[in-house]
Amino acid sequence: MSITISETVRIWERALKKIESKINDRAIFTSLFEGSYIDQVKGDTFVIVFSKAFAAQLMRTRYADLIQECISEVTEDNFKIECVDVDSVKKKDNRVEHTQKSSIYFQDARIDSSLTFDNFVVGAFNKEAGKAAQLIANYPGKKFNPLFMHSNSGLGKTHLLNAIGNYVLKNRNPNAKILYITAADFVNEFVKYVKDTSSSEALRDYFKDVDLLLFDDVQFLSGKVKTEEFFFHIYNDLINRGSQVVITSDVQPVELKGLEDRLITRFMQGLVVKIDEPDVLTCEQIFRKKVTESGLDIDRFDDDVIEFFAKKFSKNVRELESALNRIIFTIETEDDVDRITLDVANKAVLTLDGGKTFSNQISERKIINIVADYYNLEPSQIIGKTRTEQIVLARHISMYLVRDLLDIPLKKIGEAFGGRDHTTVMSAIEKVDKELKTDALLRDAIEELKRRINN
Repeated sequence: MSITISETVRIWERALKKIESKINDRAIFTSLFEGSYIDQVKGDTFVIVFSKAFAAQLMRTRYADLIQECISEVTEDNFKIECVDVDSVKKKDNRVEHTQKSSIYFQDARIDSSLTFDNFVVGAFNKEAGKAAQLIANYPGKKFNPLFMHSNSGLGKTHLLNAIGNYVLKNRNPNAKILYITAADFVNEFVKYVKDTSSSEALRDYFKDVDLLLFDDVQFLSGKVKTEEFFFHIYNDLINRGSQVVITSDVQPVELKGLEDRLITRFMQGLVVKIDEPDVLTCEQIFRKKVTESGLDIDRFDDDVIEFFAKKFSKNVRELESALNRIIFTIETEDDVDRITLDVANKAVLTLDGGKTFSNQISERKIINIVADYYNLEPSQIIGKTRTEQIVLARHISMYLVRDLLDIPLKKIGEAFGGRDHTTVMSAIEKVDKELKTDALLRDAIEELKRRINN
């Protein structure tokens, strides 16, 4: 489809009106979209230029679906979008994007060059998957085939897929034909293939030269009988030729509903690894690393902000990234932001938190502050080393409430109370628990403190 420059201007003007109405926040809309324009149309993709790098980044991570939806409404066609910043256009950025443009199929397939093993944060929760991915990257087609990784959404499966591809291209074979696609991409290409009777076996032939297939979200094939059958044959072809296949899913193979047993059995013939939910400490590492990668100084962040983010988004690293983007947006658009406090963070991610403020969330700090206020003490006294009777009681009650309400490891509790060891924490908790059975006044105090903490 040929589109003139004047047509792209009109399309973008109409799309912007729709985008503004859906964002429904004039300040955010203006700061992000001011000066933006459609630079060119590459095939079925609009290349949209934004005046600031952070705006282009937010478009890619948060608003891409909205923009694509609005452009589709205006054009009545399914165009894709690519968001770039004006500096990259001026410099004619020559970043390497591994694509297969010689075919009519999967023309938008590419490996994200920013997702590598070097910037993949490893913790106990993903250590096995990380090692398996590196092993496959070093010996594609020689070790476990396929590699099947599964986890809940947003925990790094896509990162590892791209990291494998980037490593192979850089360290093993720069001429390897690598295809990273989602199951949704595969379904879309199969539908086009079926409708185009002149294609014959072209789509299946396309995979004959693929050395490494990185296939994301295979569960999306469930219930799509014809597509699944086609994938089954392509999968067999690849495995039989010794090409490496890496697959991700939100569940393990045996839990894939709507897929044939013969395909599930083949998935299990390779290596199946799970990515668990990260612990809080690992999430803090991830947050710190992503802050540094964004160009911000981690020392500008208060410790309780980092701790809160790590706890809140430990079940989904992708949401953690989205929340950080909101903070970056706040810093970039408000000149008076120096330190990132809980108040600043609360303002930045309020929309992500369903309208709840950070101050309403329970944390070790909140519990210590409320107990200190109840006993007319300073929080520093509870955390400190003073051992007067009243302070020790407040300290023990604080530890008990942290364990009871947050259910975090004893070692982590000890860190929150001035670096005490876990045996000290355990002793304090057991003492309060024992006294609660006979001390009515203590029970009343604990109930009142819980009421205040939960308000």
